[in-house]
Amino acid sequence: MSETTVGIIGGTGLYEMDGVGDLEEVRVETPYGETSDAILEGRLGETRLLFLPRHGRGHRLSPSDVPYRANIWAMKKLGAEWIMSVSAVGSLREEIRPGDVIIVDQFIDRTRRRESTFFDDGIVAHVEFADPVCPTLREHLLASAREVGGTVHEKGTYCCMEGPAFSTRAESNLYRKWGAHLIGMTNLPEAKLAREAEICYATLALATDYDCWYEAGGDVHIEDILEVLAANVARARAILAKAIGGLPERGGCGCPDALRHAIVTDRRLVTDEVRDRLAPIAGRWL
Repeated sequence: MSETTVGIIGGTGLYEMDGVGDLEEVRVETPYGETSDAILEGRLGETRLLFLPRHGRGHRLSPSDVPYRANIWAMKKLGAEWIMSVSAVGSLREEIRPGDVIIVDQFIDRTRRRESTFFDDGIVAHVEFADPVCPTLREHLLASAREVGGTVHEKGTYCCMEGPAFSTRAESNLYRKWGAHLIGMTNLPEAKLAREAEICYATLALATDYDCWYEAGGDVHIEDILEVLAANVARARAILAKAIGGLPERGGCGCPDALRHAIVTDRRLVTDEVRDRLAPIAGRWL
């Protein structure tokens, strides 16, 4: 049986799970510049883990400045088959309370400054994205979260905004009318790029606050968010450890073959430079 490699993208403390050993820093040169930080490679049982702090250690990178393409390219280069994304979000629904866990199933894109495809500058691909997270990994995360306990919401639509400022009250109410359940600033570029890279991707979202639509709770204050976020970290680690310990077989979700019919560019027009750049992502299709 081949080794399983799992990427985890989130905060800097996620690698502090019981049983994780053999940690070492790995730096990957990518065609898209440096990753957010060095990747921490380790092991939990028989599973190889790749931890990447999305905003860099010390939270140096704003949501718009996270090098999403470099991060996902590096994960793919290092062999990641699965990516579990851990994200702090604001709640747009009264029933989703600070401290709750949500296993995201849909996204709305409100970003404006993000590079969110590997297929540009000489090559075009159109991946299917109706269901933007891997259903197999999503169901597995959901089961793991329920085993750990606490309030878990089995689905939710994540509205990804540009940031770094929080929403206006008008925007917050608009997103509610659109049917969004959560507001965040990072996950949609990751999900799109992971699909192009044929990696199974899912989001473990942790509600830190009610967004500013909820006037009964007062406006959003960063100090309150950080307090709830700190309390959520231990729970996130427990869910991840549970999920990593019993991953299902890949397949049946479509993610491992997302590019099979997606690349529309005539292969004769694809340059060597493009082939080299995309070798980890799409080499077998080029």
